[in-house]
Amino acid sequence: MKNENITILVTGAAGFIGAHTTRKLLELGNTVVAVDNINDYYDTKMKRHRLDDLKQFPNFIFYKVDIENMFTLSEVFLKHRIDAIINLAARAGVRYSIKNPHIYLTTNAHGTLNLLELMREYEISKMVLASSSSLYAGQGMPFTEDLAVNTPTSPYAVTKKAAEVLAYSYHNLFDLDISILRYFTVYGPAGRPDMSYFRFIKWIDEGNELMLYGNGEQSRDFTFVDDIVDGTIQALKPVGYEIINLGNNQPHNILDLISIIEKELAKKAKIKYMPAQKADATATWADIGKAKKVLDWEPKVSLEEGIDKTIHWYYENRDLMKSIEIDLSV
Repeated sequence: MKNENITILVTGAAGFIGAHTTRKLLELGNTVVAVDNINDYYDTKMKRHRLDDLKQFPNFIFYKVDIENMFTLSEVFLKHRIDAIINLAARAGVRYSIKNPHIYLTTNAHGTLNLLELMREYEISKMVLASSSSLYAGQGMPFTEDLAVNTPTSPYAVTKKAAEVLAYSYHNLFDLDISILRYFTVYGPAGRPDMSYFRFIKWIDEGNELMLYGNGEQSRDFTFVDDIVDGTIQALKPVGYEIINLGNNQPHNILDLISIIEKELAKKAKIKYMPAQKADATATWADIGKAKKVLDWEPKVSLEEGIDKTIHWYYENRDLMKSIEIDLSV
């Protein structure tokens, strides 16, 4: 990708992974046409903060557009000759998908369908599509891409599966080249306020009660956002159609995460144990053999190093963090 100066459409560019990916693409000299609907699933101040950072780049073009709206989305394609698409626009959050499944289906599935149709119409051959480790619920670990993922435990996972199979059908029918990336618990600076690590840092630093669902023994394959960005950009290479895990391949339980945050902040957590959530996975663990083979990718950042970088950002943006409202219902 370096110095190629191609034009890439990034959807969900004001989101956590979207903003980091967009910044890296811009730094590499590419033009990014970015779209995002700036929805209020979480505090939009964080999304505005990310966009403000991206606006310093002259090769950044932003449209407030929802990928569910085919008419306004098609206008973006009319204005720009797009070489490839990185689709990071999605309704995120397993728990909230149980409360409002309809918007998950319309964004994650129908929005992806709109993009695939526009790829066909405008003869764009390449898409990188963000998927999720949530599809693996109930499967044996470590999770490999060839596992059957036909027993989703949340509407969120259902809609991610729908996007994957829609993409396969368009690859089969129209020879589109699509890399599907199943991300594993991405964390890092300027992250989503609904993510556990974000809440834990804020709660521990401010001396507030930390709400922990379950006993804390559940584990996650926490993966630092810079590693995810590198894998996402490398997935722009031609692959035909491939599903690829991007994870850290080193799970940690939630109590370990809290302990690392406590050490970095030099403060103790006041933990309030809450009932486990039925839709939450007990554990995740990525087999990344395929990512190494197909993308020549592997993670570089340990959880300790990643949390250190995240807390460093937190200290630099403390006023923003204090102003962020956390919705405890999601």
